[in-house]
Amino acid sequence: MDETSMGFQMKHSLLLDDQPRTATQTEKVAILLSTYNGAAYLAEQLDSLVAQTHTNWQIYASDDGSGDATLEILRHYQHQLGGHRLTLFEGPRQGFAANFLGTLQRQEFQAQYYAFCDQDDLWQPDRLALGIAWMRNIPDEQPALYCSRTQLVDAQGQPLGLSPLFSEAPSFRNALVQSIAGGNTMLFNQATRALLQGTDRTARIISHDWWTYILVSGCGGQVFYNPEPTIRYRQHERNLMGSNSSLNDRLKRLGQMFAGTFREWNDANLHALAPLRNLLTRDNQTTLELFEQARHASLPQRALLLQRSGVYRQTLTGNLGLAAATLLQRI
Repeated sequence: MDETSMGFQMKHSLLLDDQPRTATQTEKVAILLSTYNGAAYLAEQLDSLVAQTHTNWQIYASDDGSGDATLEILRHYQHQLGGHRLTLFEGPRQGFAANFLGTLQRQEFQAQYYAFCDQDDLWQPDRLALGIAWMRNIPDEQPALYCSRTQLVDAQGQPLGLSPLFSEAPSFRNALVQSIAGGNTMLFNQATRALLQGTDRTARIISHDWWTYILVSGCGGQVFYNPEPTIRYRQHERNLMGSNSSLNDRLKRLGQMFAGTFREWNDANLHALAPLRNLLTRDNQTTLELFEQARHASLPQRALLLQRSGVYRQTLTGNLGLAAATLLQRI
């Protein structure tokens, strides 16, 4: 047993003993936890799930082949909570996006709502309750996605600031060129799960959160972005996705754009979207057609078609970057 696994046991066992063991609200939430060598922060994250004010939840943890104490920690919590509250799966070992989407494909569980969960964050106690309060007003048959801003914290959980604040309305025209929020803040309904289950399993999905935003907004669903943080997003050297809030982060993204990474991401997203385009609303099908045409047109026509498509990013800086990408044929 390593130092990490030894250190969490007594402290977190005591915390669990103080938590409710039975659900008190009607709406069941399936918390989809993706893990891979996450022992350093996993126990703190699990404690924050247990402390949710909405208590009708079940954790479905899909581990992607951890070689540290991650599985030991998960089994400890499974023993404490009971198998009905925490279920373990073996992940596909094809990266975090495939792990999340693979969990959604499983037939072993159903819920009214679903929440993506990273292994190293800290949820605010009302993270689920806030999303459910908004989701209750959406018809069950309509895809719905709730997401939010994040509080950035360091490896020790100390505040670093906030993620960028986005004030433009969420839409498919935005989703084609930008992911509005991290999957770690997302809550969605059964109709959205059904959309995600239609994803071609051989498609390359750049990021499960961006893909979810594209599908829900494209297919006439409702998207709500809460400007108030609902999680503490831990920044450390092993983050797969950074906050994109610092000058260094933004310069890195600009460099990726010049290198063609942004165009490569769009190629992947559009390829994955092709089999599902008949599910898009008529207006969004038109937007998609104009965007695809713009990407392969000559410069004057490219700028005109992109303008007609109406695609936009959330900030002035982002839109200037989009204009530069258009000029350089990097969209």
